[in-house]
Amino acid sequence: MTAPLSVLLKQSTSAAHEEAESSPFMGDLLEGRLDAAAVAALTAQLYTVYGAMESVARSEYGSDPLLAGCLDPALEGMAALEADMAFHYGAGWQDRLADGRIVTVPATTAYATLIREHHSAEFMLANHYVRLLGDLSGGQIIHRLVQRHYGIPDDGLNFYIFPGIGKMKQYKDGYRLRLDALPLDKDRTEEVLAHAAHAFRLNGSIFADLQSAVGARPQPAA
Repeated sequence: MTAPLSVLLKQSTSAAHEEAESSPFMGDLLEGRLDAAAVAALTAQLYTVYGAMESVARSEYGSDPLLAGCLDPALEGMAALEADMAFHYGAGWQDRLADGRIVTVPATTAYATLIREHHSAEFMLANHYVRLLGDLSGGQIIHRLVQRHYGIPDDGLNFYIFPGIGKMKQYKDGYRLRLDALPLDKDRTEEVLAHAAHAFRLNGSIFADLQSAVGARPQPAA
């Protein structure tokens, strides 16, 4: 494998990426056929997944040479997601999430469990790439379109803003350079690529479950 890791990741995940992006739930959400409750439901899934990712990354991999260059505090999303959950669900949302009154779909629970119980450095690097670059890129589209369609202010969309990273393209280019500088052999590279493709499928499963939970009641597009 002579291509840079960032190129290999993009190439090897393109089909799974396209499948996740073209899910009925995301199509309905971004075309204005759902409602603010669907945005809130997506936020709850993100909170659960990021809670697992950031907890494991911080406790297990903060000094790991494979992840140290990527685990930038400016990318951490839990504080923003907590603010968004409070906006969408109000006081006491933590208790309602814990007892199931705020729904965590099965695919979200499975993903968070996988992160907590079956992680490795290669797994965490791949999932960090999939989630974070996705949120830096596609997340900006989500922010713009859900704000337009559902009138949600930035107070409910903190997760998509990333105030600490400066210019988006410059930051993403630097992230890719850090990936490309990692000293990975062929076997570990293949492991990262496999985990990344799987991560896209896991995220696609969350969208499918959300479609079942909230997507059966689409609203007329504006």
